[in-house]
Amino acid sequence: MHALYRSVAALMETVAAEVVLPRYQNLAQDEIEEKAADDYVTIADKESELRLHEGLLRILPEAGVIGEEAVAADPSVLDAAGRGLQWIIDPIDGTGNFAAGRPPFGIMIGLVDDGIIQAGWILDPLTGRMCHAALGGGAFIDEERIIARESGADLPIAALAVYFLSAEQRADIAVRAEGKLTLVDIPRCAAEQYPRLVLGQNDISLFERSHPWDHAPGALILNEAGGRLARRDGTPYIIGDRRTGLLGASSPRMWDRAAEILC
Repeated sequence: MHALYRSVAALMETVAAEVVLPRYQNLAQDEIEEKAADDYVTIADKESELRLHEGLLRILPEAGVIGEEAVAADPSVLDAAGRGLQWIIDPIDGTGNFAAGRPPFGIMIGLVDDGIIQAGWILDPLTGRMCHAALGGGAFIDEERIIARESGADLPIAALAVYFLSAEQRADIAVRAEGKLTLVDIPRCAAEQYPRLVLGQNDISLFERSHPWDHAPGALILNEAGGRLARRDGTPYIIGDRRTGLLGASSPRMWDRAAEILC
């Protein structure tokens, strides 16, 4: 797995240096598109996905490839997500931030076998930080093994992504959280949110959308670090299961506490 890790990490670093960073704060208006309300894609997303797709097939030719922009162009691509060996690509996570010329944003890659996440990588192109994990092999930042830790705050620090919920659902969560959680702004970037859970900056995260490119790498990294990412009913996050709703926490104990409050 170490050789695979290095090959994928090197590919991501190359794409970041040659495709993503040259476009950062350097996009023309016609190089930014809105796929849906508040959901953006840039020329850098498309070029990054193409390079990653080609590179991952060279690394592991027997695997399929599912990329965010490929699914946007042809939703049937996602049908293979839970079948066999699949690379999962988010060419730029946090595209809204990237398009606006501000951090955070990242590149995310997962490797999945029959819906079970086997390996995950998250690169912060601006700092070079590489978070990665292999199933049963622990989680790492660069070469250092990491153990998830709680913030230690009096009230758990919670970053709740509620913008895809209805107004009624958002109001319900606000009532549930009042006096029990300290709510903080979300980074609009899963490539940043998962490291925050591991590093003790946040204790709890709630997600409504559960696209594999947004969550496969981070879910494995968090779980391998000793935190917990699961469906809100406590069942595992399996790629190919298209239900919505995920709850992440810096420890299993914190996950149980979050579920009592929010679910």
